[in-house]
Amino acid sequence: MKRRVVVTGIGAISPLGHDWPTVREHLLSMRNAVAYIPEWDVVEGLHTRLGARAKPFDLPAHYTPEATRQMGRLSIMATRASELALADAGLTGHALVNGGQMGVAYGSSMGEPAAIGDMASLIHLKNTSRFKDTTYRRMVPETTALSVCDFLDVRGRVITTSSACTSSSQAIGYAFESIQNGKQIAMLAGGSDQLDAADAAVFDTLFATSTQNDKPGSTPAPFESTRDGLVLGEGACTLVLEELAHALARGATVHAELVGFGTNSDGQHVTNPSPATMARAMELALEDAGLQPSNIGYINAHGTATGQGDPAEAEATHRVFGGGTPISSLKSYMGHTLGASGSLEAWMTISMMNEGWFAPTVNLVTPDPACAPLDYIQGAVRHLNTDLVMTNNFAFGGLNTSLIFRRWRPQGLGPV
Repeated sequence: MKRRVVVTGIGAISPLGHDWPTVREHLLSMRNAVAYIPEWDVVEGLHTRLGARAKPFDLPAHYTPEATRQMGRLSIMATRASELALADAGLTGHALVNGGQMGVAYGSSMGEPAAIGDMASLIHLKNTSRFKDTTYRRMVPETTALSVCDFLDVRGRVITTSSACTSSSQAIGYAFESIQNGKQIAMLAGGSDQLDAADAAVFDTLFATSTQNDKPGSTPAPFESTRDGLVLGEGACTLVLEELAHALARGATVHAELVGFGTNSDGQHVTNPSPATMARAMELALEDAGLQPSNIGYINAHGTATGQGDPAEAEATHRVFGGGTPISSLKSYMGHTLGASGSLEAWMTISMMNEGWFAPTVNLVTPDPACAPLDYIQGAVRHLNTDLVMTNNFAFGGLNTSLIFRRWRPQGLGPV
């Protein structure tokens, strides 16, 4: 029999803030965190100048230069978010952490951009002047997972996910399955990515970025008829997933129960998404949870504000749910945080569910007729009392994930 899995800790670094009260205030203000990035002015050929930086954060004294020398910014954010998640779960210094029964599932879209550049200089300039003893460790996609393990002395299984925009949602899903099947008692699961011109250039060359450089507050605008592309953000978020019986035995606070996970691949094109397989990922999550579409009270959309992505996602959602389930996109507030998006959005979706309200998609005024007719939350907060929410991510490469969380009710310990 599969074990039940709950979220007992959350830690985050985000453009909206690093704790729920701060993020709540930002969401309720219905303003985004997008700003002009003047450092990108020197990048010839780059059209976008917009991004959502993580709010400043302090590091404790034990983040010494020696302890962090092999970490880039994305690994430091991942490690700090994971440390905060352990503290939130009441597991700081707990024997579970380094006893081999807790693992790490973590991802990012790529390694540290500057370190990748140092490797590129070796290849193109044919010299090692920029290649350091830390270059490899910082540049590899598994740099976040390894940094979390090493810094926090986590000795269980390690699952590294580098799958673009689904990096952290896949990490959460694979961690979920590890606990369900009795391989681990708990997992640190999430993702991290940093704002960098290299990431912006990837989407810029595909004409997928917003260029409303003089109006940062008006973009991105997921599902909006006048949208002109995505805006990148940065951050990190870690969930502590824990086997239910273990969490209850130690008196842990439960944020939510993770009840369903679906993932698949389009298997056809890197940037042209398939509504059929996106819909199937949602169906897989529902089947995993033993639920019907009508059970889901809210959907957090991937909602990137791209020309092809939004209509495909809307069509896929309509195929599964029809047009009656409320839906909105948190990327309209903090941009697309890439490898961190799945875990950051899961955290915020869980928190809104627990308080009975959901933020609208900011900048959505007139839904694009090319997008299927869904119940888009727009203009104001929607107050909803639901026990089940879905959060979706769909990545370049045709990688699809869907997660379902249930509100925790201590008195309701029966089956889902």
